[in-house]
Amino acid sequence: MSAEATNPEAHPEARPELRRRGRTRLDLRRLGRAALLGPTSRDRLPDAIGHVAEAHRAHHPDADLSILRRAYLLAETSHRGQMRKSGEPYITHPLAVTLILAELGAETTTLTASLLHDTVEDTEVTLDQVRAEFGDEVCFIVDGVTKVEKIDYGAAAEPETFRKMLVATGNDVRVMSIKLADRLHNMRTLGVMRPEKQARIAKVTRDVLIPLAERLGVQALKTELEDLVFAILHPEEYESTRALIAAHAGERDPLPGIADSVRAVLRDAGIAAEVQVRPRHFVSVHRIARTRGELRGSDFGRILVLVGENADCYAVLGELHTCFTPVVSEFKDFIATPKFNLYQSLHTAVATPEGYVAEVIVRTRQMHRVAEAGVVALGNPYATATPDAAADPDEERVDPTRPGWLSRLLDWQQSAPDPDTFWSVLRAELAQDREITVFRADGGTLGLPAGASCIDAAYAQHGDAAHGCIGARVNGRLASLSSPLSDGDTVQLLLAQDASSGPAAEWLDHARTPAARIAISSWLESHPDRAMSTTSAARAPLSVVGARGGGGNAVADLPDATVRLAGCCTPVPPDAVAGFLVRGGAVTVHRIHCAAVAQMRAVGRTSVAVHWRATADCRVTLLAESFGRPHLLADLTEAIAREGVEVVSATVEPPVEQRVRHTYTLQLPDATGLPALMRAMRDVPGVYDVSRA
Repeated sequence: MSAEATNPEAHPEARPELRRRGRTRLDLRRLGRAALLGPTSRDRLPDAIGHVAEAHRAHHPDADLSILRRAYLLAETSHRGQMRKSGEPYITHPLAVTLILAELGAETTTLTASLLHDTVEDTEVTLDQVRAEFGDEVCFIVDGVTKVEKIDYGAAAEPETFRKMLVATGNDVRVMSIKLADRLHNMRTLGVMRPEKQARIAKVTRDVLIPLAERLGVQALKTELEDLVFAILHPEEYESTRALIAAHAGERDPLPGIADSVRAVLRDAGIAAEVQVRPRHFVSVHRIARTRGELRGSDFGRILVLVGENADCYAVLGELHTCFTPVVSEFKDFIATPKFNLYQSLHTAVATPEGYVAEVIVRTRQMHRVAEAGVVALGNPYATATPDAAADPDEERVDPTRPGWLSRLLDWQQSAPDPDTFWSVLRAELAQDREITVFRADGGTLGLPAGASCIDAAYAQHGDAAHGCIGARVNGRLASLSSPLSDGDTVQLLLAQDASSGPAAEWLDHARTPAARIAISSWLESHPDRAMSTTSAARAPLSVVGARGGGGNAVADLPDATVRLAGCCTPVPPDAVAGFLVRGGAVTVHRIHCAAVAQMRAVGRTSVAVHWRATADCRVTLLAESFGRPHLLADLTEAIAREGVEVVSATVEPPVEQRVRHTYTLQLPDATGLPALMRAMRDVPGVYDVSRA
C-alpha cells in the first residue's frame, strides 16, 4: 500500500506493487454478497480471503494460512445477517481492515485478531472462545480493540475514549494498528452518514488518530486518512486541489525523464538501485501549492531511490550531488538521526539543466518498508516474551518497539486530573511533529518533544523532585530553566538542597511536556500561598542599607572635598584610580579602566589626583547572580558575615525567569580578603556568579 497515493482509482500508477503482483483491488461488494449467502464448504473459504492470503504471503512467504481460514470462518458465521449502514454485509468490514494490514506486512497474529476484532463486541462470541481457539496473543489483542470500541464517540466521551485507546496501545501497539486500519475503512465508507456526523468523525480523526498514525510511523494509513479528512472538512480546497492534479495529468511530466537520468547515473557508477516516481497525495500537493504558489511539473511528485545497504544510500547521494546541481537547503539526513517514529531516509533536491527541481528520497528497502508501515512492519514485538506474557490482560507488557513519546503519554495519563485536561494536553502533545534527544550529565538520554525546555528535562529525569530545580547547565554553560533544548544537547540539572523549594507559576509558560505541566499545576494548586507569591506583580527591589557611606579610604588631593567611590566600578586598594570633580564640589573615584573615565574626560570634568590611605580596610560593591530559592538572601548574608565583612547596603531585584540578582556594598577590614569573600559567596547553593560591580 503506497504512502503517497491515497486514491488508487485516480492514480493507478501510484500502486506499482499491486500492478507488479497482478492483483486487482478487492471487490468488497461482490465478496459481501458471497459472505451473506455463506460458504457452502470449507473449500470455498480461500475465495473470500484470497486477496488477504495473497497480500500476506507477499510479505511472509512461509506464513501458515490455516489460522486465517479458521478466523474468517468464525467471523463470517458470527456476523452473518448483520449489515453495515452502507448496505454491505458486515463481514466486508473485518475483511477490508485485514486486507489493509496485510498489504502493510502485518504478521499472522495481527491479521487473525483483525478478522475477529468486532466479534466479541457485536456477536455472541466470547473472549474465552477466542482464547481457546486462537491462543492468548490473539485474545489479548481482540480484548484491547474491544475495550476501545465499547466507548461511544460522542463529544463528551472522546477524552475517556482516547485515554483507553492510549492505554491499549501502550500494552500492545498492534491494537492501535488495527484501530487505525478500522478507522481508515470507516472513513472510506463515511458517505452514507449525515454530513454533521461525517464532520465530527473527521475532526476526531484529524486531531488524534492521524497524529497517532504519524507517531507510529504508519505513513500509508496516515496519508490516506489525511486526504479523506481533507475532502470532508475542506471540500472546496479539496476540489481545487483535485482540479490542479487533473490539469497536471494532461501535461508533460518531467519526473519520469529525471528518473531515467538518475537511473543512468547510478548504473554508470555501478550502484544497484530501483528508481521510482512517487506522486504526492492531495494534502501534500495542497501544502506545496500554498508554500510555493504556482506549481511546476516536478512539484507533483518525488523520486524514490531504493538500495540494499545503508552505505549505498550515501553513495547514491554522492553521485546525485556530483552529476546534478544540489539544492543544499533541502538536504536532510534521517539515517544518522532517525525521526521519532522510526523513519529513516536521505532527503535532497537536485536541479536539472532544464531548470526543474526534483526532490529525491534515498533509502534501503528495509527503511522503505518501515517508512510505509511503521510499527506494523516490525512484526510481533513479543515474539521472545515468555509464554504467559499475555495471561493478564490488565498487566502492562514491556514493548521493545514502544517509542519514547508513547511511554511519556502513558506515564502522565494516569495523573491527569480530569478528562478535559487529558484531552487538551493529549492534543497538544500529538501536535508536536518532532522529537529530540538530549544527554544527561550521568551519560543517560532523555527523549523530549521539539521545543522542550530545561524544565521539561528536569521533570523527565527527576519527576516530582524537579520542583526543587534551581537551574541548569546546557553544554557546560549556565542556562535558565526556560532555555529551549536542541537535539544532542547535554543538560545538567541543578537541584536545591531545601526540600521546601517549589516551582514558580512562570514555569508553566515554558513547560511543553504533559508530565511537567501537570506536576507544576498540581504543586501550585496544593500550595496556593506560594503560587500567589510567585505570580504577584513585579515588586520593587528589596533594599537593606547600613549606616556608613562616603569614599572609604580613598583620599583626594583637594582640601575639604567629599570623596565618593563610584558605584559603576567600585574601586578598592590597590586598584589604579582616577578622580573627577562633579557637582556640589564632590570627587568621584573610578578605576582607571572604567568606561566612565573616558566619558568624564570627554565632557571636560576636572581631573583630581587621588590615592589610598595607608589603612587596609576598603569598601566594595559585589553583584551576586543566582537561581531563586527560599532563604537565599539569609544564606548569602551569613556567608558574608563568616568572612568578617560588614554589609553597608544590599539590594535584591525581583526574580526574572527564576534568576535573582543581589547587589551588596560591603566594608572589608582588609582588601586582601576580597578573593576569599567572593569564593565564599559563590559556594552558596544556587549562586552561579559573583563579580565586582
